[in-house]
Order: sequence, then structure tokens, then C-alpha cells
Amino acid sequence: MAQLLLRGQTLADDKGIPHQIEAVLFDKDGTLSISEPMLHALASARISVASQLLAQGHPELAAARGDELVELLGRAYGLGEQAIDPAGATAVGSRQHNLISTATALAQVGLGWPEALALGESVFTATDGLHGQGSQRRPIATPGLHQLVEALGRAAVACAVISNDDGAGIAAFLASANLTCQFQAHWSADHTPHKPDPAAVHALCASLEVPPDRCALIGDANSDLRMAKQAGVPVVIGFTAGWSSPPPLDPCFPCLSHWSELEVRVCGA
Repeated sequence: MAQLLLRGQTLADDKGIPHQIEAVLFDKDGTLSISEPMLHALASARISVASQLLAQGHPELAAARGDELVELLGRAYGLGEQAIDPAGATAVGSRQHNLISTATALAQVGLGWPEALALGESVFTATDGLHGQGSQRRPIATPGLHQLVEALGRAAVACAVISNDDGAGIAAFLASANLTCQFQAHWSADHTPHKPDPAAVHALCASLEVPPDRCALIGDANSDLRMAKQAGVPVVIGFTAGWSSPPPLDPCFPCLSHWSELEVRVCGA
């Protein structure tokens, strides 16, 4: 059990009593990992393949509305010229969320919904290898993460991942970052309910055998932070350094821009 200090200030309740922490729940993309280059390549590839498949199956539609499809998908994915919107669907949403966005864009340019959904599935099947373990732009750990995780381990504080990536993607990142042994559990898109349902937090806490009121959660999206508050997690912190543009986080949440800003103090030490 430990207390957490943010920039030298102990994180405490309204009465000034320090929170006692037994587990820290981390978001993955944009928090544990710098995933933006991989996600940018993935979103770009999805747009390219969608355009190609539309042209193959519906050349007249592609000729008339192909540019519109590219624009719609770019906005849906939050794709910039060199960056990803940290609050966009590619950054925050699950594979299923992005698949529905893709099918919706295809429907908007003239496909019927069943055909749009089928074409979207083909797009994702063709590009899934660019994500996670198969990516040549594999995500790397955010600077200072290893030192924080080691400090949590020395304080006997459990670490877990809560993400809309699938379990294989989480495992691949932890392995590539040499963090597998430091994380005791994860909750992924393979589980139900998905985040940002507060019940996802409760289920992950149950797997750790730690009550939510003895946890902290750190993430880069308002949906994660609000989910944690609704789940009864007392220490909720925004992380802003995982993207080229800081995510637009609610100012009611304390934030950090480098893991060195967070100190772990063993209770009684």
C-alpha cells in the first residue's frame, strides 16, 4: 500500500487525509504508450484500402464521391496530416467503434448499410496487421514509465491496463516494452462491459482483489477519467504527454506531463 504525490503534493481527500493506494489502473494508447505513429499509419491505410475497394466494386460511385469518402473517413478517424486527434475515434475508440464509423461513411456516400458494413469489414481485415503486434511502427513506452512502475512494484502496488485495444495488442505492447511481469491484470475490448462503462473498472478491480476506493486511474481521455470517478476511484489523473497535441482534458482533473511528476511513498515510510 502506498500514497501518491503529484509534483510533491500528497493526493488526499477533502479532509486532507492521504489516499491509500493498492493498485494503479493505466490506459494504454497515449498513456502507457506513444502510439500515434502506428495509429496514424493504421488510419491512413484504412482510408486508402476503403477507397480502393469502393473503386473496385462501385467505380461510378468512387468517381463521383471518392473524395468525399476520404474526407469523411479522415474526420471520423481524427486523422491530421502528421498527427491523430487524441480525442478522436482512432485514439479513443475500439476496433468496433471505428468499424461502425467506417461503415457509416460508406453509407453516406451511397452504399446500403449491409454492403457498407461488409466493405468496412474487408477494410479492417486488410489492415489489421498494421495494428499492435504486426505493426512496423510498434508503440513505445512513454518516457519515465519504467521507473514509475518499478517504484509501484517496490511499494507492493499492483499495476493493470484498462484499454479499448484487444488483449493481444495489450500483451504485445507490454512484451515489447519489457513490462509484462510488472502488470498483474488487464481489461480489454475482448471483455464486457467495455470502457467507459464504470462496471469495467469494477470488474478489473475484482480481478485484482482490490476495491475501487483503493485504486488510482491514469488516462488521457475525459471518458476514462469520468468513468473512474463514477466507479468510485478516488485518485483520477490525466496524462497529457502521449500525443503530439495534448488531449483536451477537463480541468477538474489533476494532470501530469511526465511520469517523474508522480512519486510513490510507501505507507509508514
